[in-house]
Amino acid sequence: MTADARRWLGRLVGTAFGRAVLACLALAGWALWSGGLFDSPAARQVRASSVYAAPGIDLDRAAAERVIGNRRLVVLMMKPGTDLAETCDDTERATQGTLVLAMSRDGDDWDTYGCSRLGGDSPRDIGRSMVVESVIGQGADAFVDRPVEALKVIVLNYDKLVRTGLVPDGGRTISPSLPRYLLAGGAVGGVVAGAAVLWLGGRRAGRLADARRAGRDARADERAALGAATAVLAQQIIDLDSAGGPAYRRLAGDYVGLLDEVSGTDSGDSVGRLRERVEELSRRAADLAAEAESGPGARGTSGRAPGGTPRQAAGGTAGKDRARGRGRR
Repeated sequence: MTADARRWLGRLVGTAFGRAVLACLALAGWALWSGGLFDSPAARQVRASSVYAAPGIDLDRAAAERVIGNRRLVVLMMKPGTDLAETCDDTERATQGTLVLAMSRDGDDWDTYGCSRLGGDSPRDIGRSMVVESVIGQGADAFVDRPVEALKVIVLNYDKLVRTGLVPDGGRTISPSLPRYLLAGGAVGGVVAGAAVLWLGGRRAGRLADARRAGRDARADERAALGAATAVLAQQIIDLDSAGGPAYRRLAGDYVGLLDEVSGTDSGDSVGRLRERVEELSRRAADLAAEAESGPGARGTSGRAPGGTPRQAAGGTAGKDRARGRGRR
C-alpha cells in the first residue's frame, strides 16, 4: 500500500462517516459469506430447497420436492463416482438441523452416505445419528432407474425414524442469516433516519425561508415608508420655491444628495438612517416655511406704524389750526 493510500485510509477511518462506511462494508461482507457466496452449487441450492440434482441427473425436481415436503430431510443426488462424504461436508452450514442423504448411482444400486445434523455432540446423540444415517437409505436400491420412487422410499424411512423418536418431529425452518437481518434493519433504520432528517431539514428550510420573506416584507415596508416621507419632503421643498434664499438652496442640495442615497440603499440600517435624514430635512423645511410666513408680515406692520398714519394725522391737525388762525384775523 502506498503512502497516499495509507493517508487516505487514515483520514477515512478518522471520521464518523468513514467508520460507518467501513462498518457497512464489513456487515455486507459478513452477509455475503454467511449467505453462501463461497458455497458449492449443492450448498447454495439446499439452503432453500430439500433436493439437489447434479447436472446430468434426470430428476423431476418439482415432484421430488413435493415428495419430501417440509420434512427435515435433504437429499443430494450426485453424479456417479462423486465423493459423497465430501459433498455432505460441503453442505454443513446450509443444512443445519436436517438429516442429509447424499446418493449417487453405482451400477444397479445406489451409493448412499448419510450425515445427521439434528442432535448434539453427546454420546447418545452420536449413537442416534449413526442409526439414523444407516437406516435412511434402506430400500432405495430397488428404484435405481426411478429417482422419484427412490425418494418415496427414503421418506418412508424418515417417517419411521420420526415415529421411533430417533428423529425429532416438525418441519424444516429456513431463516436468513443474522447479517441479513442486520442489513434489513439497517435499511429500515436508514430510511426512517433519512426521512426524519429530510423532515427536520425541510422544517428548518421553511423557517429560514419564512424569516427571509418576513425580512424582505419588512424592508419593503420600510422602503415604502421612506418613499412616502421623501415625497412629502419634496412637496415641502416645492412649496418653498418662492421663498428662495441660501437656506432654501442648501435644503434643496441636501435633498438631491438624499435622493441619490435613497435610490442606492437596500439594507435595513441604511433605510432607518435615511428616514432620520428625511425627518431632519422635513423639520428644516417646516422651519423655513414658518419664517417665510412670519417675516414679510412683521416688516409691513412696522413700516406703517411709524411713517404712515401717525405723521399724516399730525400734519392734518396743524393745517386745521392754521386755517382757523387766518379766519380770526
